[in-house]
Amino acid sequence: MRLYLVQHGQAVDKQTDPDRPLTEHGAQEADAVGAFLSAQRLNVPEVWHSGKTRARQTAETLAGHVAQDGAVQMRDGLAPKDDVAKIAKALRGRDRDLLIVGHLPFLAKLAGLLLAGDERTHVVAFQYAGVVCLESDDEGRWQVRWMVVPQLAQAGRRQ
Repeated sequence: MRLYLVQHGQAVDKQTDPDRPLTEHGAQEADAVGAFLSAQRLNVPEVWHSGKTRARQTAETLAGHVAQDGAVQMRDGLAPKDDVAKIAKALRGRDRDLLIVGHLPFLAKLAGLLLAGDERTHVVAFQYAGVVCLESDDEGRWQVRWMVVPQLAQAGRRQ
């Protein structure tokens, strides 16, 4: 199973809009990453997001590129300070690939728990609209397969 962890795209600050939608730049970066992944023929059957506007918008943008037949759904337990153990448990034994769009520190803690067995161990430097692909083997051990950040995806578009 492959798990794609995505920090939402850049959002407006809370003072500008308490709902915190994506900035124009954030939306462009998410679209560039989605287009890059689509060109790699990535197809994800399911996309989860936290329900916060910035995560939902990022999830919908990416899903438009990589989850044409997949379900995009709000999922409890993906808020910035939620307990990562619940989501880690939900991933055990799962065989369908999944893309999760969420927030820091949640994503960093989830990656630490899956990869190092300790949510306090930060093993990935997440970036807005960046995608980290993790893969689990038959014994449930996780490893990093690859990572794409907006700068790489946008550079590919310019060529």
